[in-house]
Amino acid sequence: MNTDWLTQPCAALNESSRTAALARQEQLTKPPGSLGKLEAIAVQLSALQGTDKPQMERLHISIFAADHGVAAEGVSAFPQAVTVEMVRNFARGGAAISVLAKHLNATLEVINLGTVLPVEPLAKVRDERIAAGTANFAQSPAMTETQLAAALQAGHAAALRAKQDGAHLFIGGEMGIANTTSASAIACALLQESPQLLAGPGTGLDSKGVAHKAAVIRCALELHGFLPSPAGGGGVGGEGALDVLRHVGGFEIAALAGAYLAAAQNGMAVLVDGFISTVAALTAVRIQPDVRNWLLFAHTSAEPGHQRVLSALDAQPMLQIGMRLGEGSGAATAVPLLQLACALHNNMATFAEAQVSGKL
Repeated sequence: MNTDWLTQPCAALNESSRTAALARQEQLTKPPGSLGKLEAIAVQLSALQGTDKPQMERLHISIFAADHGVAAEGVSAFPQAVTVEMVRNFARGGAAISVLAKHLNATLEVINLGTVLPVEPLAKVRDERIAAGTANFAQSPAMTETQLAAALQAGHAAALRAKQDGAHLFIGGEMGIANTTSASAIACALLQESPQLLAGPGTGLDSKGVAHKAAVIRCALELHGFLPSPAGGGGVGGEGALDVLRHVGGFEIAALAGAYLAAAQNGMAVLVDGFISTVAALTAVRIQPDVRNWLLFAHTSAEPGHQRVLSALDAQPMLQIGMRLGEGSGAATAVPLLQLACALHNNMATFAEAQVSGKL
């Protein structure tokens, strides 16, 4: 499968729109900086959308679902059957992201990339199965090169659907039992960090379970040649990031990385969710650094490795409210802040319009 699209350059930010938005902020009836991050968000969105009055009404949410062979190592508190059961829950409107998407009037699609158990045809669920989950990366590479290319392409296609629908914002989410194990392994390899620092409870492991999870990741990193060097280092980038993704990644994580790359290439803003989505974002940025310009970050997950990955991306999320659900829920929760930032920026009166005296 062709992956030449991965090397296509990202779209450039519109600096004239940024300058115009900054100038508008200086004229609004408020002390400079008094709206805090809401001002910076509005200016950033202006540069991303190429307008001094950004919009945040048309939202596209793509949830990628897939199973992980490493679940066989006992790294999750829930059985693998939950992945397919949650796909059904998404389709029926019962999941958190389903409720949030409906409230936000967002387009929601679920892409099944490879659940172990079969799924009957469901409304709003796209069947793009690559395999019945990845291989157990504690024993062999998680994916073949062909499977990795297919997963990346699924993300690329989702981002293009969002762009064609005229979305102002793309949100990617994920579902897959054991995917925090995969995300932690990727983060350890990319950042050259210890699994003991980055592995967390995921869906609810106790301290003994987390220690076992970290041990599984460490053995897998050693097997695939990604074990952090005692001397430390800056981590992995470029083709190396794709290699990490193939060896210890998941179909849904690869799809998220592909979606973020495609969104940046096509000039579409992305709101990144929690730990797993941020690891996918880090992977995309390591493949092509300019992807970073197109990413906004929703929240800081309670998963312990998230802050380290955010720091590597120099990211400051909007919310810190203890969420760790995944499935795009944290990003959807942060959308109203983006909408308020746009509303304030676009609709507040300037000093001249309101006939209010400006700063001396």
